[in-house]
Amino acid sequence: MYGREEKVPILRLAVAQYVILAIFLLLVYGLWRLQVMQSERYTNMAEQNRIKEVPILAPRGRLLDREGRPIVDNYPSFSALLLRSQGKISEANLDAIAIGLHLDATELKNRVRRLSSMPGYQPIFLKFDITPDELAFIESHRNEYPELDTITVHRRLYPKNGFMAHLVGYVGEVSEEMLNQPRFELYNSGDVVGQSGIEAEYNDTLMGKNGSRRVMVNSKGKEVGELSDTPAVPGKALQLTIDLDLQIAAEEALGDRPGAIVAMDPRSGEILAMVSRPTFDPNSFAVHISNKEWTALLNDPGKPLLNKAIQAQLAPGSVFKVIMSVAGLQEKAITPEQKVVCNGGADFYGHFFKCDRHHGPVSMAQAISVSCDTYFYTLGARLGITRIAQWASAFGLGQKSGIDLPQEASGVMPSESWKIKTQKQKWYAGETISVSIGQGAVAVTPIQLARAIGAITSDGQLRTPHLVRPDSLPPQYTAAQHYNDVKTVPIDSDAWTLITDAMADVTTTGTASMAHLPGIDFAGKTGTAQTISLEARKRMGTSAGKAFEDNAWFVGVTPRRNPEIVVAVLSQGAGWGWRSGIVASKIVKVYVDKKAAHDAGRPYTLPKIEPVAPGADSGEAPSSQPSTPAATPPAANPPKTGNNQAALRMGGVWSDPTGHLHSGNFSLDNTSAANHAAPFHRATAAPGMEAFADAASNMRATNAPTHNNVPSDNKLPRSSPHWTPTLATLPAPGWRMRGEQ
Repeated sequence: MYGREEKVPILRLAVAQYVILAIFLLLVYGLWRLQVMQSERYTNMAEQNRIKEVPILAPRGRLLDREGRPIVDNYPSFSALLLRSQGKISEANLDAIAIGLHLDATELKNRVRRLSSMPGYQPIFLKFDITPDELAFIESHRNEYPELDTITVHRRLYPKNGFMAHLVGYVGEVSEEMLNQPRFELYNSGDVVGQSGIEAEYNDTLMGKNGSRRVMVNSKGKEVGELSDTPAVPGKALQLTIDLDLQIAAEEALGDRPGAIVAMDPRSGEILAMVSRPTFDPNSFAVHISNKEWTALLNDPGKPLLNKAIQAQLAPGSVFKVIMSVAGLQEKAITPEQKVVCNGGADFYGHFFKCDRHHGPVSMAQAISVSCDTYFYTLGARLGITRIAQWASAFGLGQKSGIDLPQEASGVMPSESWKIKTQKQKWYAGETISVSIGQGAVAVTPIQLARAIGAITSDGQLRTPHLVRPDSLPPQYTAAQHYNDVKTVPIDSDAWTLITDAMADVTTTGTASMAHLPGIDFAGKTGTAQTISLEARKRMGTSAGKAFEDNAWFVGVTPRRNPEIVVAVLSQGAGWGWRSGIVASKIVKVYVDKKAAHDAGRPYTLPKIEPVAPGADSGEAPSSQPSTPAATPPAANPPKTGNNQAALRMGGVWSDPTGHLHSGNFSLDNTSAANHAAPFHRATAAPGMEAFADAASNMRATNAPTHNNVPSDNKLPRSSPHWTPTLATLPAPGWRMRGEQ
C-alpha cells in the first residue's frame, strides 16, 4: 500500500553479507600471498626492473709463431643482443628491431621463439659486427626498446688469402643444432668456439672466461649507474712451433698446386711449417658464414676444407723404398753389395712388373739413387708382406702420428690380417710386389712420411710431431708432457750410413738432381705415385686426363744424418717426384740461410720464392738428365758505407687486391733515408697481420723493437665506447717489407 515501508528479506541480506565477507577474505589472502608467500619472487622481479646484467665476453688468446710474431689476433667490434630479463618481448618491437638491424622479421621471431626455453639471464645474440648505422639505431631507440643492447666483442682476425688456414683453423658460433652434440653440450647458443685446427684443439685454453657488468636502469631501461663489474679473463696466448719465414717460403713454393707440405724438426717433433692446398679464408667464419658460402666449400671438388698434411691418404710411391731398405738390411734379406739386374722389369708369380727403364745390375745404394723398381720388387718378394708391414708400422705408417690437430687420418698399412679383417679375403703374394714400391693398398699422409723418414735419418729416433710449444700450455694438457718421449727403432750403423748416403746421391746424381743445393748437405727420396693402375689408364685412354696424373712426392732432410729439418712435399698431379724435390729444396735453402745469418749475427732477408711451374714431363725419369743446381737468388751488391752513401737499397713483397704476390726493388736517397728507419729483414707477422706487430705499425720508429719474446699481456686495449672501423686501419693483404741497408 501507499506509504508502506518495504523491507529487504533477511535471507537476501545474509547472502549479501557473506558475499562481501568472502570478497574481503579473498583480498586479504591475495595481499598475504603477495606480501608473504611470494615476496622473494616479486622482489627479484622488481630488482630485474631496476638492475640489468650485461655480459663481458673474454677475447680469445692470440696465436704467435716461435719468435713471438703474431699469426692470429683479435679486433674489437660491436654485436647486437636481446636482453630477456625484463619479460616477454612484443612482436611489434621485434618487427621494428628487424628493420633497424636489417634482419628478416620472420626469422628473428622464430629464433626468439625457439630460444624462449633458455634461462632469462642469457641474452640472444641478434647480429655480429654491426655497422655504424645499426649502432646508431640502437643508441637512438633505447627508450623504445630497452631490451635491445650492444656488447663489445673481440672478433678473430686471421691472415689473408688462406695463409695457414688449415693449421690455425677457424672459430664459429654454436648453433642450436650443435647443442645436441656431446662436444658442445657445455656451451650456449651463440658462443664462439674453435671448429677446426689449433682453434678447436686448444679451444678451452684460448677461450678464457667471460665476465659481466651489472648496471642500474630507470623505468625506461636507460642506464643511470653501475653497480658492479666482473672483468673477463682473456684466453691464454699460445706460442706455436711454426717459423713464419719458413711458412711463407713453403706457401709460396707450393703456389696454387694442390698438395701439402710438412716441415719438421725431427730432433724434437716441432712442426716448422705446414701447408695444404687448395685453401680457404677462415675470416669468412669469424663472424658468420652464409649457407651459400658453406655449401660452395663443401661441394668444391678440390676439398679446400681438407687438411691434406694430416688427412690426405695416398700411395707414397718410391719414398716407401727407404723403409724397404731398412727392413731388407735389418732382416738380412739382402746384402748391401748384392746386385739385382734390371731389364726394365721382372716376372713375379706369373705377372710382369715394369720398371721405368733398364738400369742393369744395381746395388741397394744405386737402387735408392735411381729409384729402380725391379730391385725393390725383388726385395719385397724376399721379405714378404708380414715383415714389410712390421717395419712400416714401426716407423708410424698405418697409425696416427699423434699431432695436436683434430681429425688426423691414420692411413693404411696392408697386411694379411688387415685384408682378412677389411675385405674378408686372403692376401696374394703378387700384392706384395706392388706394396714394395709404395703402391697397392698402401696409403700414407704427408705427416707420416715426414715423421718416418725423419726417424730413419735420425738413427731410428721417432718423436711425436706437435704445433704448440709445451711451455705455453697449462698443466692439464698431459699429452704435451710426452712430446719429448722417444721411440727407438733399431737400425744397424752400417745400414744407416749406406741408406743416408744413397739419399744424398738422390739430390746430386739421382732422381732429384735438379733439386741439388751446392754447399748444402741435402738428402732425400723422390716418389712418383700412380693414382690409377696402368690397365685402367689404358682403358680410359685420353679421357683419363689430368684428373689421374701421377702424384709427385719428395721427402728431404739436411744434413743427411741426424738432420735438423725434414721436409715432406706432396704435389698432386705434378708427375715426377723431382718437381716436389725442387719445392723442398727452396724451403731447405731458406732454413739454412736463415740459420747461417743468425749464427753470424746478421739480419736475414727472406727472398721471393717462386712456385715450381707445372710444365710438361719429358716422359723419361729425370735421373738421365745432368745435375743442375737449383737456381739461387743473385747476391745483392754490397751497400755503400759512410757519409757518401748514395742510396738505401730496399726490396718489397706485397699482394695486390686479387691476392697475388708481387716483388720489386727500389732505393731511397739520403734525404729519404734520413727520415726512415732501417727496413725489417724478416716477416714481422703473418700476411695481413702486420698491424698487430709493434714494429710493423711503427715503421718510422728510430729504435724498432724486437719480436723474440712472447708478450706477457694477453689483454687487448679497452675499446672506445663508439664504433671504430678497425679493419680499415689494417694494411693491404699480405704486405711485408724487407731489404738491406
